[in-house]
Amino acid sequence: MSDFVLEGRDLTKHFTAARGGRWGRRPPVRAVDDVSLGLRAGTVTALVGESGCGKSTVARLLAQVYPATSGEVLLHGEPVKAHRGAAFRAYRRQVQLIFQDPFASLNPFHRVRYHLARPLRIHGHVRSDADEQEQVAELLERVSLTPVEQFMDKMPHELSGGQRQRVAIARALAVQPVALIADEPVSMLDVSIRLGVLRLLEKLADESGLALLYITHDIASARYFAQDITVMYAGRLIESGEAEALTQSPAHPYTRLLLESAPDPDRVTAPETVRLGEPPSLIDPPSGCRFHPRCPLVMPVCSERVPERTSLGEGRWTHCWAAAHPS
Repeated sequence: MSDFVLEGRDLTKHFTAARGGRWGRRPPVRAVDDVSLGLRAGTVTALVGESGCGKSTVARLLAQVYPATSGEVLLHGEPVKAHRGAAFRAYRRQVQLIFQDPFASLNPFHRVRYHLARPLRIHGHVRSDADEQEQVAELLERVSLTPVEQFMDKMPHELSGGQRQRVAIARALAVQPVALIADEPVSMLDVSIRLGVLRLLEKLADESGLALLYITHDIASARYFAQDITVMYAGRLIESGEAEALTQSPAHPYTRLLLESAPDPDRVTAPETVRLGEPPSLIDPPSGCRFHPRCPLVMPVCSERVPERTSLGEGRWTHCWAAAHPS
C-alpha cells in the first residue's frame, strides 16, 4: 500500500481540437506530460510554476474533472476512474477542489446557508433540519466566519473576497474529505487578507489530517506555507523536495529563476540568472528539456534528450542534465 492519500502516476493530458474547419484537425496541446505527484495526510504540498505550465490541469486530473490521456490516479493506493455518475459523487466525497475565483465558484442567487447545506444533504450527512442548521454553523465557525448568524443568510455579493473564499473552503469541508486541492486560492484576494486564508488552510490540514495540494505561481508563499514543493515547467515536473531545502539551494535553473523573481527585501544584488525568451508553446514544445531555450547552463544534450530524474538525497530530486553531470 502507498503511504500517499492521493497520488497521480505518470499523468499525461493532451487536449485535441475537433475535426473540421478550413485547416483540418489541429495538433494536440501537450498540457501535462508524465507527471507523478503524491499527497500525504496532514501535509501541505505546493505545486509551483508560472501561468500556463499545466498546474490547474494537474489539479483537475487529480480531482477527476478531466480524464487522463494516460497514467492513473490512486486514492489510498487504489486506482480510481470516476468521471461521472455515482462513482464520481463518491470520489468527490473524499477529494474536494477549491477554485481560484471565489465569486465565480458560488451561485450568486443563493445564500451562504444554501451553499453549505446542499453538499451536506447530497452526501447524506444530515438527519434533520435542526442537524443541518447545527452543521452549517459549525462549518462557519471552522473557517472563522463568526458570529455565524451574521453570515448564514448573506448573499455572495454581500461578502468580501476573503469571506467568499472562506465560504468556498467551508463548502469543501462539508463532505469531510481526505484530500483538498486548492488551485491558486488566494491569487484573486487582496494582499492584506491572503495570509489569513493560507493560515486557515494550514490549520485545517494539521488539525483534520487533510492531504492538501496548494497550487500557486508564488514560490515565496509556498516556501512558508508548504512542507514540500514541486516545481513545474511547460507541462513537466522539474524539481521537488522539502520546502526549506529546495528554496535555499535550488538545483534546477528554472527554480532559481522563480526564486530570483520573487520579491526579497534582503536582496542587495541583482539576480544572476539570465532570462532568455518566453515559455514555449505546448502545441509544439522544444525537444529534450523544455527549459533549454531559456537556460543559462544549456548543453548539447539538453536539446536532444529528456533529462532523467537525478536524486539529490533526503527525498529531493530534479530533472536537469547540469545537475546530473556537474562540472
